[in-house]
Amino acid sequence: MKSYVRAAAAFAVASTVLAFSGQSHATVFAAWQVAGVPFGDTLNARKYPSNTSQKQAAYPNGTVLQMTGRCTGGMDLLDIAGQPHWKQRQAIRYRWCEVWHDPAQNGHFVTGWVYGKYIAPY
Repeated sequence: MKSYVRAAAAFAVASTVLAFSGQSHATVFAAWQVAGVPFGDTLNARKYPSNTSQKQAAYPNGTVLQMTGRCTGGMDLLDIAGQPHWKQRQAIRYRWCEVWHDPAQNGHFVTGWVYGKYIAPY
């Protein structure tokens, strides 16, 4: 019985440590919005940074997105956050940027990629 209690206590401590260590590495999200998509169209969020990749969701103009900050080519949205909006848009215009979203709207968030030409700082 004592070994069972010790194992349960060790598991509880390990679970708590893992839970808190996971939180210490949390990503800070940058808020950007869908902008410049032609009338009647939507911005596709894709599984990988490619227009041939699997489509996860589609968002109309004005939708606020949670960006992880990571874009192709080593660009980080948080590094350019202090620049004027036009300059930020210019920097990511031809890059794919990673988004944190819930495509099925069921509470299961995943990462995806959107094309920078159609997003703007919020």
